[in-house]
Amino acid sequence: MRKPNTDTDKVYGTGIGLRSRHYQDFLRAPVDINWLEVHSENYFSDGGYDLHVLQHLRRDYAVSLHGVGLGIGSAQGFSEVHLQRLKQLADRVQPGLVSEHLCWGAISGRHMNDLLPMPLVNEALDLVCARVDLSQNVLRRRILLENVSTYLRFAGDDMLEAAFLAEVARRTGCGILLDINNLYVNQCNHGEDALEALGLLAKLPVGTVGEIHLAGHLVSADCVIDNHGSRVDAQVWDLYRHACRLFGTGIPTLIEWDTDIPELAVLLDEAAQADQIRAGVMAEVANAA
Repeated sequence: MRKPNTDTDKVYGTGIGLRSRHYQDFLRAPVDINWLEVHSENYFSDGGYDLHVLQHLRRDYAVSLHGVGLGIGSAQGFSEVHLQRLKQLADRVQPGLVSEHLCWGAISGRHMNDLLPMPLVNEALDLVCARVDLSQNVLRRRILLENVSTYLRFAGDDMLEAAFLAEVARRTGCGILLDINNLYVNQCNHGEDALEALGLLAKLPVGTVGEIHLAGHLVSADCVIDNHGSRVDAQVWDLYRHACRLFGTGIPTLIEWDTDIPELAVLLDEAAQADQIRAGVMAEVANAA
């Protein structure tokens, strides 16, 4: 049995994404989960039922705000209005964590509504660092930046995505949201080495990796798609176990499920499996001491 979160300001242990299908489950009775993640943009309005539910649940659960629309790497079309709306939501909800993606999503005033891959070059690195600095100054808090799944890489890339993220963290003091499933998807799609990426990030100061994401994916004839529509794959669980050995077991872990959303019990079962893996790694460490 997972211990209840008695500190509703702190994100720790295992959480799940709050989705509208499960609102009534949470409103009817307490749910045995430590924290909830929400997509920030769904709660930007000044009122409405979604915000009402979030504010109600915030009294009993820690919350993480996870943005999908800021497009922090967009050379054109980055919206400071969007950033201000995120600040207003963060001030209202007082989340334990705020995160965004290492991606771009806008050009010439048009938003693509997608998490598009960054060219991993020094010019893009400078741009992202400046945007992270701006975002953290406006929000008055550290943000976490997530590695993304991609379906192409640029021929002119100068570095691995993990190295790019590590340098952003060094320059700006931001944290990293480590998506294990995205590492696996990119390993399948591009031949990248997920273990190498984990090893590179493990060289950063303790605490730089501030959250872990786990999700399911879809294997198609052409590529592996990060669709967040199924249980976590066995090979992703293995990578998670390795990550717990490298980074420790104290990093908050989220179960993501965004398409074909199942009953709440399925997400709680996935969360319990994450708990079991962390407990197993803790036992390994204790036995080795």
